[in-house]
Formats: sequence, structure tokens, C-alpha cells
Amino acid sequence: MNPESAPFSADLPEVLRAPALTVGKVTPGSVDDQVLRFPEQAPPLKWYVAIAGTSAVAALGMALIGYTFYMGIGVWGNTSPVFWAFGIINFVFWVGIGHAGTLISAILFLFRKRWRNAIARFAEAMTIFAVMCAGIFPLIHVGRPWLAFWLMPYPNQRGLWTNFRSPLLWDVFAVSTYFSVSLMFWYLGLIPDLASLRDRTASRIRKPVYAILSLGWRGAASHWRHFDKGLVLSVHSVVSFDFATSIVPGWHMTIFPPYFVVGAIFAGFAMVMMVLIVVRESMDLKNLITDFHLEVMCKVILGMSCLMGYAYAVEGFTAWYSMNPFIHHVFMNYITGTYGWAGCLTIACNVLAPQLFWFRKCRRGYPWMFLVAIAVTVGMWFERFVIIVISLHQDYLPSAWRVFRPTLTDYGILLGSFGIFFTLVLLFARVLPVIATSEMKADLPGAQPGHGAHHE
Repeated sequence: MNPESAPFSADLPEVLRAPALTVGKVTPGSVDDQVLRFPEQAPPLKWYVAIAGTSAVAALGMALIGYTFYMGIGVWGNTSPVFWAFGIINFVFWVGIGHAGTLISAILFLFRKRWRNAIARFAEAMTIFAVMCAGIFPLIHVGRPWLAFWLMPYPNQRGLWTNFRSPLLWDVFAVSTYFSVSLMFWYLGLIPDLASLRDRTASRIRKPVYAILSLGWRGAASHWRHFDKGLVLSVHSVVSFDFATSIVPGWHMTIFPPYFVVGAIFAGFAMVMMVLIVVRESMDLKNLITDFHLEVMCKVILGMSCLMGYAYAVEGFTAWYSMNPFIHHVFMNYITGTYGWAGCLTIACNVLAPQLFWFRKCRRGYPWMFLVAIAVTVGMWFERFVIIVISLHQDYLPSAWRVFRPTLTDYGILLGSFGIFFTLVLLFARVLPVIATSEMKADLPGAQPGHGAHHE
């Protein structure tokens, strides 16, 4: 229900009132002026400093990727039996970050949660950037990225054909479909705002660019009738099949698909909230991205944290109840083995730290939000480390057991992926509207006439 469309909401007790989705006097014109002015203005000095830093980190990562191409995968810490290490860890991590955009844009839209409108655009953009970062790692992990086209099923003179029974091939189609569909819906949502920029700008360079990108949008009733958004299919359950369909102890579990999806939403929401806090303050959007939006995101993170704790408990219960010595051995390695510290850190960051959000003070305080968001981001990366490295470093053959030690190249490429991601975020924040103004206007007073509303 749109709070402003309820005629008697002011007569209800405060605890029963629907929260306001904007603060202060907000009009359609003020929304345009406030959001669309950023692409038209020269960026401030702090933006140049920020993008210089992120670009430098991204350049370091790209240089190390080039070094990997030249020298080979041997410069990484991968060893037998840990053939999957930082490359696949980073892939699963970044695909997970992209799932917050799926939840905000698609699932919350399906349930008509109006509070998503202020943050959906940014979450959708972060989905695309995160999937772009994720796509880097399978390509460099295969060792010969120039032969990656062999993954595509097409007739060829080599007599080769793809193995459709392999979950790794499922990833290729799932991630590529996810990226293309996410990009399409993100662009479709931008069209009304691009048309507004076209009509506002006086630049002879920008105006034709906006005119082409807006596809002739004029805001006519016939345009709005066909303007809608569909659902983006979730891909993380397919990613979980890379593990669940194997016979590796600790991977061969039916809980993995929902477990991975919950973890992806969990990590994605933490990243979105962390970036939105910076955007909200630096762009002075407190009246559009309100404390209520951030508080709801904190509650979602808290709920996902409880589900993650349940998933960890189910893993432990399965290891005990199955009486399988191999599964039991792997689970004990998660918390007491060589990498037991990583397992304990995962539990502390993903289960314990978000419990701070039971307290309203923490859900309204920036320091607490940042602390929990960073903890969740770190914890979810280490969760992938725990799942992949700990499960692989001690397999069925004790003589093959090895301790995995990442190299500086591993760390540099990981850091570089964050540089690429935040560089794209900074460019997006300066070039395109960070809030969907057309959807925000639908939440303003009088925009959605409700039952019993007066019409003049």
C-alpha cells in the first residue's frame, strides 16, 4: 500500500502507520532536479581522487592477469589436490554479490514492495558489474582463455562437442543468460530517465547520445502501457551444482542450492548497503534514500544471517547423523583443522556480527551498518574459501594431502577485481541516474490514487 494514498493513515497510531518512503516536501520536479543534476555537472575533486585509487587497483589486477597469461597458472597457489582455489572462490563470490539486484529488482517487485524503488537502480547496476567481475575468473582459470569459445556448442571441423552433463558447462549458459537478461532489464528501466536527460541537457554532445539511447521515448500513454519489468532468473543454484553433483565430501549435499542462493542474497545486500550509504551522503539523497530503506535492508541481512546459521547447523547435523567418516572429517576440518581459523571467522562474520541488527540503534547508525556490512563481505568470501579449499586439501588419498598457500598474484588479482567493481560503480554514479525517477514519482503523494481518495 502506498502510504500517502491511504486517506486515514494520519489517524492511526504511529506503530500502525505505513512508513513514509520520502522525507520532507518532494515533488516530481524536485526528484528530477535532485537526481538528474549529477550527470550534468562536473564531478567534484573527491570523485577524481576515488576513481584514481580504484583505477590504480584495477590496473594492478589487470597487470597480474596479463602476467598469468604470460607465465601460466603456475604463478597461482593452486596445487594438487587443490586445483580449484582463488579463481573459483572469486567467481562464486562475485556471482553472489550480483544477487542482491535480482532480489530487489525482481522478487520485491513481484511482491509489490514499494520501498525497493529508491534502491533498485543501483542494485541492478551492481548486479551487472559484479557478474562482469565474476566472468573474468573462469576465463583465466581454464589457462587458455583464447580457447574459451570451445565451450559453445557449434559444429566444427575438430569433431568436438560440449559435455552438457557437466555443471561447469551449465555455468557458462547460466551466467551468460543472467548477465544478458540483467543488462536488458537494467537498460529498459533507464529509458525514461535517459529521455529526461535528453530533454534537460543543453550539451550538443550529450543530447544526441541521450536521444539515441532513449529510443524515442516521449512518455506517451502507449509507451507506459508496454513499460514493465520481468523477473531475472536466479543463477546461483546452478553454480551450487558445480559442487553438489560431485562426490567430494562436504560438497555432495542437497542443501547446497538454497544455501548458495541465501548466501548470495546475504552478501549482495551487504555490498549494496555499504555503497548506498556512501552514495546517500555524498550525493545528498537522504530525502529519497531514507533511514527506513537502510533499516529494512538491515532487517533483510539479519534474516539472511539467521538462515545462514541454520545452514551451518544442518551441515553439522548431517556430518553427525550420516555417520559417514569422510563427511565428519571434512566438517571437523572446517572448525578445527589447518584452516579452522577460516571456518571460525566465517561463522563469526556471517552469523554473530549481523545479530547487532536486532537493536534499532545499530540499524540506524552508519558505523554499525558499515561494520556489519564489511564483516559479511569478508565472511562470505571466506565461506567460499572454506567450502573449496578445506574440502579439497584433504581428499580420499592421505598421501595426496597438501596445504594450499596463495601467492601474491592470487591476492593481487582478488584486490584488482574489487578495483574493477568500484571503478564501474563510480563511473555509473557520475554518468547515469542512480535512482529511477519514474518509479520514485509513483510513490509521491497523489501519484497513486487509493480507495476513497478525492479527485479534483
